Amino acid sequence: MRTVQHAQLDLLMRAIPLVRSRSGGDLDAVDKWYCSACLEANSNLSITFKAPARKSFRKRAQRDYANLNSGFASDPRRWSRLLEHKTFKEDPFKRLAGSQVRLEWLEKDQTAMTEPIVIEHPDGLGMTMPSTDFTVDDVVELVGEDTPVEVIDVASQSASPGWTLGKWNDYFNLDPEAREKICNVISLEISGTRLADKILPPRLVRDLDWVENYWPSTRKGKGSTYPKVQLYCLMGVAYAWTDWHVDFAGSSVYYHILRGSKIFYFIRPTPENLKAYEKWSGTELQNHSWLGDMVDDVYKVELKQGNTMIIPAGWIHAVYTPVDTLVFGGNFLHSYDVGKRVPFSDRVLESMSQLADFLVSQVRIIEGGNETSKREAREQIPTDRVKDAAAMARELRWRVRLAGGNPSEDESSQSSWKTKTNGNKRKQPSFLDDPDETFRNFRPKLWDKVFETSAEPETRCEKRRRPVNEDWAEGWSQFDREEIGEERVEVQIQQHSIVKVRRTTTGLERHRIERVVEKWNWD
Repeated sequence: MRTVQHAQLDLLMRAIPLVRSRSGGDLDAVDKWYCSACLEANSNLSITFKAPARKSFRKRAQRDYANLNSGFASDPRRWSRLLEHKTFKEDPFKRLAGSQVRLEWLEKDQTAMTEPIVIEHPDGLGMTMPSTDFTVDDVVELVGEDTPVEVIDVASQSASPGWTLGKWNDYFNLDPEAREKICNVISLEISGTRLADKILPPRLVRDLDWVENYWPSTRKGKGSTYPKVQLYCLMGVAYAWTDWHVDFAGSSVYYHILRGSKIFYFIRPTPENLKAYEKWSGTELQNHSWLGDMVDDVYKVELKQGNTMIIPAGWIHAVYTPVDTLVFGGNFLHSYDVGKRVPFSDRVLESMSQLADFLVSQVRIIEGGNETSKREAREQIPTDRVKDAAAMARELRWRVRLAGGNPSEDESSQSSWKTKTNGNKRKQPSFLDDPDETFRNFRPKLWDKVFETSAEPETRCEKRRRPVNEDWAEGWSQFDREEIGEERVEVQIQQHSIVKVRRTTTGLERHRIERVVEKWNWD
């Protein structure tokens, strides 16, 4: 039995030849179309066509309809031309030696993991990377040429389907002039592959990473389902551009340039800048506006071969690739700055709150339930990673409530992460800026033993000029660079030594810190 839908389909199919004949084969030329039944019923109706476009005999590039329909220009190199006309601030970020990037740095420096840092040489970073002659060919050999890979079309900033590593390798090895499009690979996760065996993230990343430290070791490895975000291989060709973004789930990032170079553009995650980013991201503004014009400052950081960068959670950034480049990096979550830098959506907070409430309920069973219930609850704890389940559960619940603007630790309330705001947006509590509030329920045990010794003070006389000039600090900040003078000065020197030791999964770790304190006293 024929339906109304069948009849309508018949009418449409009969109309298509008519439209094609009238429009020269271009259905887009139709302005208004009516079926034959409507035309017969109303003599005032008629099929109309759009006015023909003005013709030009100028040579033009073939139109990229996928990009045009997405609202983007089809020129992938417009990013580099755009950057030429923008001004950027010199970055204020620290350059650290690899040996400095340790847990002690987090303990001593209140600004640690609040701004990006650059490590110019990998020595001392506790990181393993392939040799500098490693290429994309080697990536394909170790991961597999049939491995699907998500490729980004730079012109549209959208995924280009149907790529494998083998196809990507053929594209990457083309001469730049032979590449029809500019493409980028930024999400090839390589955990569980032979390539992963050649890479070890920086020591600090491994010391902090939740997955590394708290995910049960029996539930990691090949065939296991766990968060695989710590080992990424990124491959970009010259002129590639990754538009403004914040890394997912409030994660931090480490980023090592094995070959080539990258240029990062950073926007500080202030409330005003995050609001501008939220307004820009995923809206029409993103198609025709430069986010840098909507914020206070944009910092430019150039990374060269051998450089490593660590980017804290929440920093808005974009990345430009001036030459063909191979990068290894990864994301990691950690306990520093949780809930401070990145505002979580209500949906995420609600889910995390339910998880935290469930964990706390299990803790209450362990603390006061019957023996059978206690045993069942304890069996669910990955004891090889979680040493104090009660502290961790309550710490998570406290942090979730803080992120929702509710500092309460009331044991009786369930799913109470959100403060009543009378319709207004929740505000971050002011005490979140207090560095002493990093943890509430526990502090991580960083060292098994710390030994401090101090030598006897030594006193001697020198001749140095008093620090009276405005630029005196520059000379005195470097040893043996003080200005020689005629004034007699007595200097007391004392040496201090700190040795820290702790067990690790493979043995032990020992740190020794030497400190020299000088006190200069003029007559």
